[in-house]
Parts: sequence; C-alpha cells; structure tokens
Amino acid sequence: KIIYPDMTKYLPFHLDDKGFMQNDKSFMITGKHISFLTAFLNSSLFKYCFKDNFPELQGGTRELRKIFLDKIPVIKVSDETNSDFNKIVLQLQELISKKLCTKEISLMVDEMIFDLYTLAPEEKKQIGFIEIN
Repeated sequence: KIIYPDMTKYLPFHLDDKGFMQNDKSFMITGKHISFLTAFLNSSLFKYCFKDNFPELQGGTRELRKIFLDKIPVIKVSDETNSDFNKIVLQLQELISKKLCTKEISLMVDEMIFDLYTLAPEEKKQIGFIEIN
C-alpha cells in the first residue's frame, strides 16, 4: 500500500512493504502497480502538474483527499516496469530513513517517469527537478 498524510506541505507518498498501521491523519492507496504509482506521486512531474490542484490550507499545507487524487491521469505500466520502480523506491526510502542524500536517485526516477510519459527535452527542461522542503 501507499501511505500519505491527509494534509502536508511536502507531498510525501510512502510505499509500505512492512504492514504499518495508520491513524485517521493519513490515507492509503492499494492496487496492482503501487511501486510505479509511488514513484509517480513523488516525482517532479506530479509536483509540477498537480501541486496546485490540491486546496491550500493555512500555513501553505495542501489537502490530499481522494476526491482530488481521483482526477489525476496516470498511465498503466507493465509488471516489469513496476518491479523496476519497486527496487528504486525502496532504495530511495531507505536513504530517506537514514537522512542521506536522495537527489541522485530522485533525478533518475524523474528521468524514468519523464521517459514513460514521452516528454520532449524542452518539456523535461521546463519541469526540471522539483524538491519541496
């Protein structure tokens, strides 16, 4: 499952492979290709296109309710592509848990997402790397 908070400034989506329990301050997404979906939801493409589609609350936080996520078009990927993303997403999350630099892997994930969405070089350049801190 993918775990994410109901309100946040950072758009963090976490692939849960350990069966964490949740409280009423978070949501989950389940499905077939959730590793790819986790990568997509944490990508610069998602942040660039959809950050402003979530209502802004006090203090610059955003509300990440299902009603808003349902409107986002996501491509379908193969089991193999999902498996490729699974390895990378888990590696990225491991680095985050150790508070290590993730920029290099995040850039690689962005490039993979850009390629799957067949973005032109100009589009890739316009989006760039978006890090929300």
